[in-house]
Amino acid sequence: MQKLPIDAALPELISALRAQGRAVLQAPPGAGKTTRVPLAMLEAGLTRGRIVMLEPRRLAARAAAARMAETLGEAPGETVGYRIRGESKTSKATRIEVVTEGILTRMIQSDPELSDVGAVIFDEFHERSLNADLGLALCLEIAGALRDDLLLLAMSATLDAGPVGELMQAPVITSEGRSFPVEPRWLDRAVPKTQRFEQAMADLIVQAASETQGGILAFLPGEGEIRRTEGLLKGRLPKDITIRPLFGAMEFAAQRAAIRPETQGRKLVLATSIAETSLTIEDIRVVIDGGRARRARFDPGSGMSRLVTEKVTRAEATQRAGRGGRVAEGIAYKLWTKGEEGALHAFPPAEIETADLAGLALELALWGATPEDLPFLTAPHPGAFAEAQALLQMLGALDAEGRITAHGRQLARLPLHPRLAHMLSLAGPEAAPLAALLAERDPLRGAPSDLNYRLEAIRDLRRFTESRPFEVTRAALERIKQEAKRLARAAGQGQGAQLSSAAQAALAYPDRIGLRRKGDAPRYQLSGGKGAVMDEADPLAQTRLIVVTDTDGNPREARIRQAIPIAESELRALFADQIGWHDLCEWSRRERRVIARRQERFGVLALDDRQWKEAPAEAISRAMLDGVRDLGIPLSDAARRFCARVEIGRAAGLDLPDMGPEALIAGIEDWLLPFLGGVKSADDWKRFDLLPALRARLDWGQMQALDARVPGKFTTPLGREIPIDYSGEHPEIILRIQEMFGQRSHPMVGKLPLRVTLLSPARRPVQTTMDLPGFWAGSYADVRKDMKAQYPRHPWPEDPREADPTLRAKPRGT
Repeated sequence: MQKLPIDAALPELISALRAQGRAVLQAPPGAGKTTRVPLAMLEAGLTRGRIVMLEPRRLAARAAAARMAETLGEAPGETVGYRIRGESKTSKATRIEVVTEGILTRMIQSDPELSDVGAVIFDEFHERSLNADLGLALCLEIAGALRDDLLLLAMSATLDAGPVGELMQAPVITSEGRSFPVEPRWLDRAVPKTQRFEQAMADLIVQAASETQGGILAFLPGEGEIRRTEGLLKGRLPKDITIRPLFGAMEFAAQRAAIRPETQGRKLVLATSIAETSLTIEDIRVVIDGGRARRARFDPGSGMSRLVTEKVTRAEATQRAGRGGRVAEGIAYKLWTKGEEGALHAFPPAEIETADLAGLALELALWGATPEDLPFLTAPHPGAFAEAQALLQMLGALDAEGRITAHGRQLARLPLHPRLAHMLSLAGPEAAPLAALLAERDPLRGAPSDLNYRLEAIRDLRRFTESRPFEVTRAALERIKQEAKRLARAAGQGQGAQLSSAAQAALAYPDRIGLRRKGDAPRYQLSGGKGAVMDEADPLAQTRLIVVTDTDGNPREARIRQAIPIAESELRALFADQIGWHDLCEWSRRERRVIARRQERFGVLALDDRQWKEAPAEAISRAMLDGVRDLGIPLSDAARRFCARVEIGRAAGLDLPDMGPEALIAGIEDWLLPFLGGVKSADDWKRFDLLPALRARLDWGQMQALDARVPGKFTTPLGREIPIDYSGEHPEIILRIQEMFGQRSHPMVGKLPLRVTLLSPARRPVQTTMDLPGFWAGSYADVRKDMKAQYPRHPWPEDPREADPTLRAKPRGT
């Protein structure tokens, strides 16, 4: 066999596995770990069980199995086999089985002891996929509780293998690898924002092809970019260069052609990140990095994980560049400037930090564990995990305590997001095309939102393209059709009755059924409580009921990207047990009044809405309490004075209720509710007299004590009672000056002097005093002089202390 860098590390690795049963192997891309380590473990006789190796990608799994089988002089399926989604090549003789990550999870859930497995290898663990993190956590628990003989090995291409070693309590073994120097070449100027990515990549590829020799590997984010760049390169490259696309959804034969050396001329491989670490592509001397990568992110618009395009990290850029130094000195062209490189993140995030956790929550419930029970390298975010559990409860996969149900077990067996698995399990094979469509990127460009267009294209593409002017991504459409066939075989019989596509979608998205709001704009209230808006030109814009399957994810008001119309009769048939009449009596902030309605609801959607004429008075009063909280408590002068008296009494030690503004609002249900009869609107509240309700808070004894300590009124010399205002710095009375004639002493409340504001006959202030005898003896003479001139018909005695109080003027002619 050809000598590879990993060979030098194999004796130490085998020794560690034999002694401790666990190890972490750090080896750079191209060292040979993927194809040499499983064979070395088999040759060393470390275990009598099967050696299972996880690969994050299907292409890498098939290629690794084929390479190891070739080393043994066999075909895949004999000593070395593989299992990936929809394809398997194994036999009774298979000792090494390469599987994709979801396969391992199913193996563990169906046989928790992994009874016929002796070793599990996690290849490319540095990619930190969600399934790899879950698989390692489950295997560590199995090894600790059930199988102390289970060998575990994590293999990583990064230099930061320490945390994995600590988690596994395993030694870290390092292989230095072998590579030649790679010269980085950055752009002189950043790509203009107006230039399309594919055009910029095509130009850089043409430049690189003219400046270099040897095979070329160009990194692009996905199939679409690969196909468009390939089209832009036609006629622009030397004739000896053969273009080889390489992405996960290709036929295996085409993938193998991209990996093999060209027999004549040069090769240009247009690849996704699949070529970063998992595969060795021979004869590559030049790398062209577009600087973009696709990652799984939770998409609030679709309610599931979606692949999004992001900038590469520095670690990914380093790995990509290293592909140019495998066979000789190489060159790495980068579609960004040297200055832009400093803004790149150091490492990509673990998928468990960013992806949808519904599948993880379902697997943990099936396992009977919580995230805290398992040794995760990165724990899932508690809030995101709780949201995932809430979704599963809505779908009936978990019960109220978070335990898995029989329906949940059925969903876990299907290779789909729980939403789509729920739909497929209830609707049966007929829902397979829609499930495959919703799991894939939109195959139509520029089409309206209606999912029926996509389903029509799946059923008969030829007829569809004749009648519809939309751009069709044929490769995506073909993948959807093939996946639909596979899902139809995996689906059960459903629940009998055939369901329309709209009804099927409603099963997957019971929280996304939209009812059009009143008004001209096509705005929708969704059954889960959120809002969404549709383009006014969309053919569905006038539709009353829709099922929304994809939006732009805007948290305030999302824009609908995909939906399907649904008849109310279908909605009622599907969710009859969740539709019912509700009596609604609540405060409307917009209408500023209590509204009483009877509504037939599904979720928050009011399918029927009628006036509730018989609403009980207590229900209206309770709704009005929310109105009071909204409008506030405007105190009349009398009510304000009463509250001020109570607060002074409390400060003086009286046992009285708190009547401060915050306390009044906090306790309105106790003291205000009995008095709200007939109050239904902001206008009613404006006219409402609060004083009786406030006074009712005090019992007879408390009122007597308040009146004695903090009287509410002062009796004038005329015998008239006027209110005392306690809201200022000093208690105050306000009255006309003539009414105080004959008052020799200053008015008091206990030991506190009242502030007395004296008014003219026209009720304008003429004097404020806290020493009435002093005023009579002093400045009254000047006041008398002015008042006598202004109001000659009113009495102005020289000595007011001896005069009779009065509110009358002199008769005319006197």
